[in-house]
Amino acid sequence: MNNFKLLASIMIPLVLLCSGCTKKRDLSIKELQISVPQKVKGMDPIFANDRYSSNEIARVYEGLLEYHYLKRPYTLVPNLASEMPKVSADGLTYTFKIMPGVFFHDDVAFSNGKGRELVAEDFVYSIKRLADPKLQSTGWWILDGKVKGLNDWREANSGKETVDYSQEVEGVKAVDKYTLQFKLSREFPQFLYSLAMPFTFVVAKEVVEHYGKEFLNHPVGTGAFVLNKFDQSNKITYTKNPNFRDKFYPSNATEDFKSQGYLADAGKKLPLVDKVVVNVIIENQPRWLNFQKGNLDYIGIPKDNFDSAVTPSNGISDELQKKGIELLITPSLDVTYTAFNHDNVLFQNVYLRRAMSLAYNVEKSNELFYNNTAMPAQSIVPPGIAGHMDSYKNPFVGPNLDEAKKLLAKAGYRDGKGLPEITYDCPNSTVSRQTGEFFRKRMAEIGIKIRVIQNPWPELQKKITNRTVMMYGIAWGADYPDAENFLQLLYGPNKAPGANGSGYNNDEFNKLFALSSRMQDSPERTALYEKLNRMAAESVPIIYGVHRQTYLLKHGWVKNFVNTDFESGIEKYMNIDLELKKKALEKL
Repeated sequence: MNNFKLLASIMIPLVLLCSGCTKKRDLSIKELQISVPQKVKGMDPIFANDRYSSNEIARVYEGLLEYHYLKRPYTLVPNLASEMPKVSADGLTYTFKIMPGVFFHDDVAFSNGKGRELVAEDFVYSIKRLADPKLQSTGWWILDGKVKGLNDWREANSGKETVDYSQEVEGVKAVDKYTLQFKLSREFPQFLYSLAMPFTFVVAKEVVEHYGKEFLNHPVGTGAFVLNKFDQSNKITYTKNPNFRDKFYPSNATEDFKSQGYLADAGKKLPLVDKVVVNVIIENQPRWLNFQKGNLDYIGIPKDNFDSAVTPSNGISDELQKKGIELLITPSLDVTYTAFNHDNVLFQNVYLRRAMSLAYNVEKSNELFYNNTAMPAQSIVPPGIAGHMDSYKNPFVGPNLDEAKKLLAKAGYRDGKGLPEITYDCPNSTVSRQTGEFFRKRMAEIGIKIRVIQNPWPELQKKITNRTVMMYGIAWGADYPDAENFLQLLYGPNKAPGANGSGYNNDEFNKLFALSSRMQDSPERTALYEKLNRMAAESVPIIYGVHRQTYLLKHGWVKNFVNTDFESGIEKYMNIDLELKKKALEKL
């Protein structure tokens, strides 16, 4: 994540939690209670490089496109665009019509405090902010080198005291009030995906200029929910946007969603709930207890509660079933991994990297932290998209201690002698600490000393961006359903603050990746993706963990919940059956 979407490798996917509410519940309004395991760093779309931040941002802000909520395979549809773009024959020019009658949220930054209408020029401004050399967006990588004249504009302004937003960029123009045109400098088959990512969501110039450095705490978008001010507290409360445009729940779906009754709310005006309350709780057990009390609506199952919730046949326990709780199991487009900082001369030694990978016991890790529900990763591309190789076995995936010791000696550090202590950074939860300790013990088996350092999530991100870590545990969730989005994690020019947090840089890999990124979907591109995937495995630029599955529990009163890899903005589709909730709470 998009995004890029960084996740702590030890985090159960989509773990959603809620604080321990003791006050009387208000069952007169539809309030969606969810929660997250880490604080977010702010609400500026151009810094939406982790799942936690991007999800909060997407409750307020919107983009030109989004994924159809009830279609699989994932399908892009218009959002703030009134229709899909017209694309030139050469695939380089995209012309969008902006939906008229869309308004920004009311805010003091606007005249008379009333939100003004969205126009094409707002997207031009927002794309320039993404490219602004002074702001150093963590999402610049998605458009770097792809939009005609945008890199030139960025370079021309890099030495100036003030960035000139009035300077025209050929590749992004407002043709008229409601017409937006992009011209690409080269073919970029994933371009439309980038316009569904929070990095490219639209902001208003007046709001940015009014709040200045405090803009990240004053989100003002066009979205279904409003947040007056963001602060780093443990609760974020969004309210229904009273001026939200006429946007309706889908009236069509793929067959699996139809058969499960997901069209019951077809045609109803969005959003369907009045409030979204997000609570920040880092630890698993308070989360679990609050779910059982009905204080939150859905939750990823904590590892310590998995056996009591899920039967050996992947069913739900009788106790939970009697309470009206439902189980959803969905494969995730993601990969967990332990990253090396390739700026460090130690990790430019491929034999050391291979030794450490072979010493790591991914099978035991799967058992301890994912209840054997995940798939040990052989490389970086997950199952479910072209470029993943089902039959491929990475020769350097452990555990193989004998071979690891041989390679460590070949690296020049027999039994770890002469190798300095290596620091391993991770988030500050209990499970993160346990995962770090597991990594430390595995490396100790071949003589490598590891020191685990825990960090608040925003601080860990900052350290990765500033290249001040040696190793760190992390994960990547897909920004869009294409192997390019995973392979670009190892593309040299994407080095931090881009998505390539490890700083891996291999000339041959870079050359082949650049070639593949210009190719349309084809057997030839898939073959090239597979070649890159093997290179990404055997040079061991990172130590691979697992591709996860989401095991999620929800209360029966939550309607229309879809477990998706692209969850930004999905809350507007959810509904709460208040009568069913009243009855169900009596059993909890």
